[in-house]
Amino acid sequence: EIGMPFSDPMADGPSIQKSNLRALSGKTNIKKILRLVSDFRRKNKITPIVLMGYLNPVLSFGINNFFKSTKKAGADGLILVDVPPEEDGEIFNLAKKNSIDLIKLATPTTDSERLKKILKTCSGFLYYVSIKGISGAKSANPKLVKISMTNIKKSTNIPVAVGFGIKGPKDAAVIANTA
Repeated sequence: EIGMPFSDPMADGPSIQKSNLRALSGKTNIKKILRLVSDFRRKNKITPIVLMGYLNPVLSFGINNFFKSTKKAGADGLILVDVPPEEDGEIFNLAKKNSIDLIKLATPTTDSERLKKILKTCSGFLYYVSIKGISGAKSANPKLVKISMTNIKKSTNIPVAVGFGIKGPKDAAVIANTA
């Protein structure tokens, strides 16, 4: 996963907020990130690459240009955390046209009706945000994650990756039993 820095992240905790600001002050932008992806792809054609960020920089880059450039660079997937399923039609179509997985997010507050909407345009994997709040705030509750995974897997065969609330190897080992 490669983050595309943005000046106003929503769910990111202080560490990621600071890294976004540091990257932006260092003149990091989508063009440079795609060059990084392209350089990596020349050496490694196997490791999946997912870009993660917010819609505003993509729109600023030009949505059609972004998808064409992302495909050309060799990225495999995209997570845009601030695009609701009701508004992702154009993004979904361009992602599909360019063979880029559109990875969507579900949270502890996502009900079954909302999950259906999310899964309609989700590919690659579903990213499950395991806590309420910002990244780095607290650890996930393995029992609640297990309940959520059971419910999600009733609706899809797509793999589910758990993020947020995974603070180290011990947390990852426990969550890996479920996701």
